[in-house]
Amino acid sequence: MKDTGPKETPHPGVGARLAEARAALGLELEDIAERTRIPLRHLNAIETANWKLLPATTYAAGFVKTYARIVGLDADAIGAEFRTERGETSGIQIEYTPFEPADPSRVPPRLLAMIGLGAALVFAALYLVWRGVGGYEERASIAAETTTQTEAAPPVAPPPAPEPVAPPVVTASDPVVLTATEPVWLQVSEKDGATLYMGQLETGQSYTVPADAKDPRLLTGRPQSLRAAIGTRTLPALGEATRTIKDVSLKGPALIARDAERARAAAAATAAAAAAAATRPDAGNGATPSENMASTPTP
Repeated sequence: MKDTGPKETPHPGVGARLAEARAALGLELEDIAERTRIPLRHLNAIETANWKLLPATTYAAGFVKTYARIVGLDADAIGAEFRTERGETSGIQIEYTPFEPADPSRVPPRLLAMIGLGAALVFAALYLVWRGVGGYEERASIAAETTTQTEAAPPVAPPPAPEPVAPPVVTASDPVVLTATEPVWLQVSEKDGATLYMGQLETGQSYTVPADAKDPRLLTGRPQSLRAAIGTRTLPALGEATRTIKDVSLKGPALIARDAERARAAAAATAAAAAAAATRPDAGNGATPSENMASTPTP
């Protein structure tokens, strides 16, 4: 007799749910790749659950969450399910060691233990007395020899200073890669106004400026969250916190020149502040000019 009862439908995986949501919106996988800047091969690997073709879990989870936002799914829930499917679990495993009581037959009698403790205390007292009486001359001799060796030791020359290493040379053909240290929105466009990229980069996600871009420019309100790499050279943050930058050239030599100019401006501001502090009237003993001037005697 055949079993005609209801059968439980297995819960679809993360990749299948994302593909189903994408199809419901009438989008192709190429549309998702264009909107998120995620490589097409990684999107294919996510939908087919081929985890071996994905990068490290931190970056892969960011791809999955970005994909989920585009198709209208809960990004945090999808990211957690993805980590579970990939076989990563969190938590601390504590190994339990059962307590085993001591065997009474192996414990020495209390009287024997007290006799051993008393003998140890007696020997310790005798040793301290011997060291206090007979060790004085030995300690004095060691101190004298140490002083003589210290005085006769030749001076040690300081190690040579390391030679400065010149930074790698940057050319206009070196690729420029922007990497987010935290979620940040940015827009990259040509100087004539054509938009090359506009969207948000998640933590650890990168955007490579197209090599055929004529004069790409950057606009972002959180430049402190972006790092630029030109070839093998990496620059610090592109700006200060909460200060929007715009019309910043993303050509390698232009970024290097801008970073050098920022460093010179910071050094000049520090020097000017130090000079102003040194020339204040109260920079010496704290007295004001009126305190140092001789008062006119009253007739």
